[in-house]
Amino acid sequence: MELQLAWRLFKRELMQGQLLLIVLAITLAVLSVSGLARVSERLQVAINGEAASFIAADRIIDSPVPLDEQVLTLAESLDILHVSNMNFNSMVYSGDKFQLVTIKAVGDGYPLRGDIELSSGITQALPKTGEAWYENRLGGLLGYPATLELGNTELNLSAEISRLPDAGFNPFASSPVLLMRLDDVAATGIIQPGSRVSYVYQFAGEAQSLTEFETKAKPLLNNSQRWTDVQSGDSPIASAVQRAERFLLLASLLGIALACAAIGIAAQRYCQRHYDVVAMLKTFGASSKQIRTLFGIHLMLVTLVGIVLGLLGGLLLDLGINQFLPAEIAAYSPPYSRPLVLGVSTGLISAFMFSAYPLMRLLAIPPLRVLQRQLEGLQFGMWLHLLLSLGAMALLGYLYSRSIALTMTVVLAVLLLGVLLSILGFAMIRLGHSVGMKTTNPFQLALAGLRRRARQNAVQLVGFSSALVLLLTILALRQDLLNEWQKQLPEDAPNYFLVNIAPEDTKPLDDFLDRNKIIATDIYPVIRGRLTHINDEELISRQEEKDGAEGRVGISRELNLTYRETLPPNNEITAGTFNQADDEVSVEAEVAERLGLSLNDTMTFSIDNQSFSVKVTSFRQVQWETLQPNFFMIFKPKALEPFSYTSMASFHLNDEDLKANGSDLTANAVVLQLIQQFPTISVIDVGAMVGQLRQIIEQVSLSLSLVLALVLLASALVLIAQTEAGMATRQRELAVLRTFGASGWLLRSATGLEFALLGAIAGILAVIVAEFALYMLKTQVFELVVYMHWPWWGIAPLAGAAVVAFLGMWRCRQLLNQSCSDLLKAG
Repeated sequence: MELQLAWRLFKRELMQGQLLLIVLAITLAVLSVSGLARVSERLQVAINGEAASFIAADRIIDSPVPLDEQVLTLAESLDILHVSNMNFNSMVYSGDKFQLVTIKAVGDGYPLRGDIELSSGITQALPKTGEAWYENRLGGLLGYPATLELGNTELNLSAEISRLPDAGFNPFASSPVLLMRLDDVAATGIIQPGSRVSYVYQFAGEAQSLTEFETKAKPLLNNSQRWTDVQSGDSPIASAVQRAERFLLLASLLGIALACAAIGIAAQRYCQRHYDVVAMLKTFGASSKQIRTLFGIHLMLVTLVGIVLGLLGGLLLDLGINQFLPAEIAAYSPPYSRPLVLGVSTGLISAFMFSAYPLMRLLAIPPLRVLQRQLEGLQFGMWLHLLLSLGAMALLGYLYSRSIALTMTVVLAVLLLGVLLSILGFAMIRLGHSVGMKTTNPFQLALAGLRRRARQNAVQLVGFSSALVLLLTILALRQDLLNEWQKQLPEDAPNYFLVNIAPEDTKPLDDFLDRNKIIATDIYPVIRGRLTHINDEELISRQEEKDGAEGRVGISRELNLTYRETLPPNNEITAGTFNQADDEVSVEAEVAERLGLSLNDTMTFSIDNQSFSVKVTSFRQVQWETLQPNFFMIFKPKALEPFSYTSMASFHLNDEDLKANGSDLTANAVVLQLIQQFPTISVIDVGAMVGQLRQIIEQVSLSLSLVLALVLLASALVLIAQTEAGMATRQRELAVLRTFGASGWLLRSATGLEFALLGAIAGILAVIVAEFALYMLKTQVFELVVYMHWPWWGIAPLAGAAVVAFLGMWRCRQLLNQSCSDLLKAG
């Protein structure tokens, strides 16, 4: 009987539109969460897929010895493609010329991601047996020979390389690259026992298979073998991808929080609508069990309808957005399973956990309410409602993010936001008590409305402000990320690096650059040295520590050191003062933290078997993502004067700039002249890598814009749901005011002003909380520069007033146009 009654009640209320708000809330919540999950996952997969072309694979294992066959067998069992490569340095000869090169010997299938770009175009092929492909600067150094000697073999130079997908960015690795087949290495006779060789194993496959492979393969690796993916290291692409994924995850979690808020508001309104129904049923003898069953089934039907409509909407949203995506992103299609599960979970968990307390109040309605409609039954237990609501939000957040830390951060932020907004909002509304009792004009009538509904308005402020806070937070983070990436890769970002500049070539090189009107960075001396002691304590390596040795762990490799009189660009002093005396050194902040350094510590370095000590006087934050020369240690010139050095610099050069400066030469011609005039200087062309990096950044920027649009929709959902709350009370008040002769103009003006005041207060509170949230996010998560958004203090209150006033007037338009008798009948 309860099932039939619940079905009849459901159909009647659905047809009459009484369930519109909660169905719409659940639908849009499921739609926004499943749609946001689907879109963000597609963008994440696409960004990682495109970024994988930077390392020519999805995963890489770099090893000094051949990899255990067990790892390769595991990859094959998971249907993961793999390619074996070797990297090593060797001398090549052509006639009486010779040059140190980096040999890149690759197996069939290379590259697994990305393409090889030759001067003749893009190719999927590899050099034939007995052939090699060379970088342009190697050809310039050797005079573009047809063949060259490598060990015991002679290789035909058959093609010029413009760019390899995994060329990476390391200006200190100055030797040009020679690409050959892995099968030809044995014939050279170069690789002997004890040779320094890097065995590089590249893997590509489906995300789920790669995750399983990573879990099982990593325990099989030893300490000398390194696992790499697109987010490893301090490269520009690693930073861009990591920040984009954090943003997508944060936006999705905030979208879930907004959806939960909308359902919570709608669930409270749903239960309030049925107070009279429950009182009538109890009056006619229905038992508590029957009523619980009836409304349990009824709420389940409402939830199922909302979930189905939400999932369909999420699918349509994904299909719609997919039409506007670039082809390279639209081609990526992650499984539907996770967005589907998350959407259903959002609907079920939020509907029932957010409805638990309102349902308890509903079921506690006394039969006497039939005669005294002000009776509402249960008046305590708000702590339970808060606990269930936060529990629902935490559960959904963890299901989505799989990160306890991030989930708890969002939940605690929401809790703090709610407390602050409730206190501040309620206090600000009560300030209008003295003037709010007068109703001689619309403004005073609006204040009177705020005063009468102080508790309800405080709750509405939480909803309005929450939507504005999340919207401001996402908007600011998106803009800051885009600005940060734009600063890292401006239009004039260096696309050529010069390394191995001899001291005697510095002045002629400056003259060459000036003559061709090329603006270069400063020339940085580069000296190789090893850190041996800190505060006279000898340092040990990480491997020695694992072998049981005791001592302070240092950096077990040589460092590239430089000296300057002034602080370099893109460096910021975080502690201390930049080098003032000759025996002082400035240390990069992360290295200082890793080494446990403090200001005034003493560091001892060894260069060319000579030791010297300096005092740490400052720590620097370095923007490694910029394509500029950067160093861990910067000294005063006199400290490194006794040691030999080479230098490096970088510059931006293209055909358009040369033409604008009146030159008839192309960029390639100028670079060729530079190579011929300075044969000992290595010229590294990173222009192709910069272009590829810009393409990735554009895709990331698009993803941020799409997620911002979805969060905007979720914010609008909360605003609409919050505006709907309290309509029944407002309807009764309008009926009373109409009865006492209030004009339609007065009521419309007062209603608009009341909503505008709520929106303005919400805007002010939203700015305060958003600035605090941005400070925490920028310093703890995104590592961005913190600054105040002063324009918000004027824009947010005005925008909040306009948006909330519009929504309120739109929702109240029918009530304001009804006559007194119609309002009394409806009430």
